[in-house]
Amino acid sequence: MPLRGGSGFAFRPTFVIVRVKIPADEQIAMSQPGPRFGYGFALYIVTTCVLGLYFAFASIQGDYGLLRRIQIDAEVAGLEHDLAMLRAEVADYRNKTHRLSDAYLDLDLLDEQARDILGFVRADEVVFR
Repeated sequence: MPLRGGSGFAFRPTFVIVRVKIPADEQIAMSQPGPRFGYGFALYIVTTCVLGLYFAFASIQGDYGLLRRIQIDAEVAGLEHDLAMLRAEVADYRNKTHRLSDAYLDLDLLDEQARDILGFVRADEVVFR
């Protein structure tokens, strides 16, 4: 039967049916239900688990992990305490320096420094060692 359009070409689909005989033991294996996973899937699962464990370990124990951060925070707290103590000591030295300067002279501090550093005593004092 020619197609409309006048070309004279006829399209006829052809089907070929092939019958293959499958041995009985393969029929049983093929007809069993359930998914079959190959070695690739098992390798994928193992690799994913290993990488997950590695990254979990690195996030806790690594150079930038949680334990290192706790250690750094404790070190920072200790250093901030040392800094506060040093700042107080510097403020004390500045105060003493100002009190011994030419513009402002504290006679009590001058007397204390002369006794401590130079070992001076008054004539009416008795020193016990």
